[in-house]
Amino acid sequence: MGRGKIEIKRIENANSRQVTFSKRRAGLLKKAQELAILCDAEVAVIIFSNTGKLFEFSSAGMKQTLSRYNKCLDSSEDAAEECKAEKQDSKELDVLKDEFAKLQKKQVRLLGKDLTGLSLKELQQLEQQLNEGLLSVKERKEQLLVEQLEQSRVQEQRAILENETLRRQVEELRCLFPQTDRAVPSYLEYYPVEKEKSLVHHGVTSPDLVSNFAFENGDSDITLHLGYYSFLINKITFK
Repeated sequence: MGRGKIEIKRIENANSRQVTFSKRRAGLLKKAQELAILCDAEVAVIIFSNTGKLFEFSSAGMKQTLSRYNKCLDSSEDAAEECKAEKQDSKELDVLKDEFAKLQKKQVRLLGKDLTGLSLKELQQLEQQLNEGLLSVKERKEQLLVEQLEQSRVQEQRAILENETLRRQVEELRCLFPQTDRAVPSYLEYYPVEKEKSLVHHGVTSPDLVSNFAFENGDSDITLHLGYYSFLINKITFK
C-alpha cells in the first residue's frame, strides 16, 4: 500500500514540524552529495532552520562556490543591462530613422515634387511654408545689401578724408615752396665762384662747357639745365 500524498503547507504542530525538518534536511543534503558525485557537478546547499541555525553542504567549498555564483550573477546582470541598452538604442535608432524619412519627404515636397496624395489643406499649408521661406530669403538678401551699401559709404568717407588730407599737405608744401618763374635754380646760381675755380683748375675749353657759361644769363631754363648737366659730366671726366 503506497504512501498517500500530503498537503504542502506549514505544519502547525511544533514537534511534527521539527521531525519533518530533520528528516527532509538530511535527505536534501544526501541528494545534493549524490548529485555532485554522480554528475561531477559543483553543488552547494544552504539551510537555515526556523530558529536561525545554519546547515550547509558544498562539494567544492562554500566560499569558492559563492564566489563563482557572484561572478555568474554579475555577468548575468551585465548581459541583461547590455541587452537592455541594445534594445533601447535600437528603439531610438528606429525613431531617428522615421524622423529622417519624414524630413526627407518634407524636403522633396518643398521642392515641388511627390505631391500626390496631399489634400487641399496640406497643399495650402505647404504653399504657406514656401511663402514664409521666400519672405525670409528676401529679408536676408535686403539685409546683406544694406550692409554692403553701408560698407561702401564708410569706404567712400575714408577716401574723401584721405583726399582732403593729401590736398592740405599739398597746400602746405606750396606755401613753404612758392612757385617762381624758374622751376629749378641752376647749380651755378648757388655756386658762382665754383665756375671760375673749375675753369682755372682744369683749363677746360670744351664747347659744351663754354656753351653752358655763355647761356648762363639767358632766359631759357632748359638751356641752363643742359649746361649744368654737361658741366657735371665734364667735371667728373677730368677728375
